Amino acid sequence: MALQAQLALRGLFVINGKEPDGDSVRFRADNPELYRSLQRSYRIQPSRDGTVQLRLEGVDAPELHYGDFAQPLGDTARDALLARLGFTHIRFQGTKVQDADPPEGIRGAILTKGAETNGRPVSYALLEADSAGLEDGAVVVVDRGLLERTLNHWLLRTGTSYYTVYTSTPFKDRRILREAALAARGAGLGVWGIDSTSQFRLRSQQDIGPQGQLILPKLFRRGTDYLKDLAAGHFAGNLADWLVWRSRSPTRAEDDRVVLQDHTEVSLSALLNQRNDRVALEADLLDIMFVEK
Repeated sequence: MALQAQLALRGLFVINGKEPDGDSVRFRADNPELYRSLQRSYRIQPSRDGTVQLRLEGVDAPELHYGDFAQPLGDTARDALLARLGFTHIRFQGTKVQDADPPEGIRGAILTKGAETNGRPVSYALLEADSAGLEDGAVVVVDRGLLERTLNHWLLRTGTSYYTVYTSTPFKDRRILREAALAARGAGLGVWGIDSTSQFRLRSQQDIGPQGQLILPKLFRRGTDYLKDLAAGHFAGNLADWLVWRSRSPTRAEDDRVVLQDHTEVSLSALLNQRNDRVALEADLLDIMFVEK
């Protein structure tokens, strides 16, 4: 059975004046009219320079845009992705790129079938050399050979990013991407060398900040919001209870639905076990899939 087809768009990866991170970069399509044929195309709103922010399929890199409380390896993941794209002589002011070579951007292509709720095309990204033969606007069957040429696969097989998939990720893609992450974890590469998601301390932001423990970025984001509510006196209790409490408001829902091993759906809160300040995620990170919102 073939993998799900995606739309090919050629264009430029652009970083000057932008704030890329380890799993997201801006892209200027040669033919932005092609976005109209994508799912949720109405949510895609290019900026004045014609670029859109991508969400790279299947990966989640350590968070960078949290100021003094960014995750460990956040800047390492960003720098690795930009180097892989081919950018050099990059100068930052904070997390914003002030200038880089080449200044206009680097050519490549993306494969996408639609945008997520925030309007970012969920994409596989390819370097120009790896996208040879892909016609702009072509509907492409993503087989193993093509998927293994993507930046997404590279991010996983090098351990630069965590494996993080959704119900919208095609089944065969998940299997291939999981294989890459499993091999990286077995070798202790990148994030897997210091990952603490199975059990970590959560007393303050320092526990999961730059000098603290590295955990799955999605759980880091939930933990950060939880700590803010604790500090503001809006909530008293553990992280799992907070997830349930926040989900009573549809606009603030944080208790993600999770599918275990492709057949059992539970809430994220049900997978957390907290004793005092120690939180444990009682599931293998490579066996979970998040339900797309």
